[in-house]
Order: sequence, then C-alpha cells, then structure tokens
Amino acid sequence: MSNTKKIALMSTLVLLLAVTAIFNFVLAGTRTTQSLNSNASVQANYFTSFRDERSSKRSEEFVQLDSVISAYATATDSAEYAEAVARKQELVEIMEDELVMESIIKALGFTDAAVVFGERDNINIFLNSDELTAETVTKVFYALEVEHNIRNGNIIIMPVYAES
Repeated sequence: MSNTKKIALMSTLVLLLAVTAIFNFVLAGTRTTQSLNSNASVQANYFTSFRDERSSKRSEEFVQLDSVISAYATATDSAEYAEAVARKQELVEIMEDELVMESIIKALGFTDAAVVFGERDNINIFLNSDELTAETVTKVFYALEVEHNIRNGNIIIMPVYAES
C-alpha cells in the first residue's frame, strides 16, 4: 500500500471516530435530559392527550350518529332519525361549553384545564395546579354559575399538576 492510500485510510478512520464521538456525546446528553424530564413531559402532555382522547371518542360517536342519520334520511319523521340528530346537536353544544369553560379557567390564571360535561349535570374539571384552595374552587364554581347558570350538580374539581 502506498503512503497516500495509508494516509487517506487513516484520515477517514480518524474522521469516522470523531463523528462517532460527537454523536455519542450529543445522544448521551439528549438521553440524560430526556430521562430527567420524562416524568415532567408525561405530566405536561396530560391535558393534550386528554383532549386528543376526548376528541377521538367524540369523533367515533359522530360517525355512528351520521350513519344512523344517513340510514334514516328518507324517513326524517322516524324516532331514530330525530334521536340521532338531537344527540348530535347536544354533543356540539357540549363541546362548545367545554371549550368556553376551559378558556375561562385559563383566563382565571391557570396554565391549562380540561372540562368534561357529562350526563345528568356531571361536570369534571381538571386544573393544572399542584393544590386547590378555597379561593380557587370558588372562582371555578362562580365561572360555572355565571357562564352556564349551574349552581348544583355533581361537580368535581381536581388538580393535575403538569409543568408547562
């Protein structure tokens, strides 16, 4: 082997070794950061994943309702058609109410919130907070009363601390 080929081969090997060392350093630093923040990222994604799951389930229900509506489209006076249309309208209203309440709660100073309006005045509110105070709960109840005229019902307010 000539000297030029040896030098080229050695230079290539040194360059590959340097690139490998850089990748190792960068990836090791990323893994350390990821392992330190993995718990926080899971918590931070709680509200996003909650909304995604809620949206997915609602989409499935809309698909089912649309299939009932299309099946009975010729018989618009049937009970099944009327029930499906009414339920679809109810879901749209619930989604709007949840979005409005989440926005109001964020305006009260919380970094994030998730609200679920259920059947028979069941309301679940998840706040991005490490603890709840009487003042916090009062603010949320007052917002419910003003916005939706709800004074009583099965209202659950829970803190879910997720770093932002």
